[in-house]
Amino acid sequence: MTAITEFSVAIQKRVGRKRLLKAWKFLMGTVPFLFIIGMWELNTHFGWFPPIEIPPLSDVWGAIFFLQTDCPGFVAAMQQHNECNLTNNIMSSVGRVILAGFVGIPLGIAFGILAGMNRTISGYLEPIGIFMNSVSGIAWIPLAIVWFGVGWETTLFIMLNTIFWLIFFNTMMGVRAVPKVLVQGVQTMGGSYFDTIKHVFLPGAMPSIITGMRMSLGFGWRALIAAEMIGGDSGLGFMIFVSAVEFKTEEVFLGVILISLIYLISDRYLLVPLEKWTIERWGLVWKPT
Repeated sequence: MTAITEFSVAIQKRVGRKRLLKAWKFLMGTVPFLFIIGMWELNTHFGWFPPIEIPPLSDVWGAIFFLQTDCPGFVAAMQQHNECNLTNNIMSSVGRVILAGFVGIPLGIAFGILAGMNRTISGYLEPIGIFMNSVSGIAWIPLAIVWFGVGWETTLFIMLNTIFWLIFFNTMMGVRAVPKVLVQGVQTMGGSYFDTIKHVFLPGAMPSIITGMRMSLGFGWRALIAAEMIGGDSGLGFMIFVSAVEFKTEEVFLGVILISLIYLISDRYLLVPLEKWTIERWGLVWKPT
């Protein structure tokens, strides 16, 4: 009984240390944000920069409620295409990311596996993949406006173009890095083509695939905001653009903060747990970031 008790106490201490370490890491991450907020408040008090350049934090907070209720400048600028509503703009941006992710990520993984396994397919797709990855998604915005006009089609094209090629290239490189001896082992045991994909290439390339997912969604989110500024009729990027035209810097700051918070929350509480679960599922080593 004593040995069991000691073992239980040791486990509890270990869990307690992990919790303390996690809490300490969280506190360390908040320090830069607290510093920025502190300097922001000091600027409001001492007036180092005029409010038109750096508005008071209270004005940025007030913009949340203003944009939810009444903003005639927005309605005029948008020519009544959409309701003047902060929630609608947030949902427009998030909805585009979700839709582009659901379409672009599976396609990128599928073509990446095929290109990584087959040199002939790779010969066709790798050069265009390198070419497309070298061109920023923002550079396609003028052409996308000509092709699709202003609206959802343009922003979705920019998102898909960014997400697909990043996840494709990362998946292809991950598949190529899988040791050939593992493939030969499955084939020797009578495994089929799909068994090789399921039990060798997919788990072996999983770290590269997950990294590609985080990269593609991050770069895709940036490209989306730029596309909404230039070729969109709704969304956070469009909101920032209209606010900048009207010199409403508090609304611009609000848009920037919301963009950062949405991606930070989705990365920390969706992509990182997905990365941990997926990699541990295949028996690989996971290191927290």
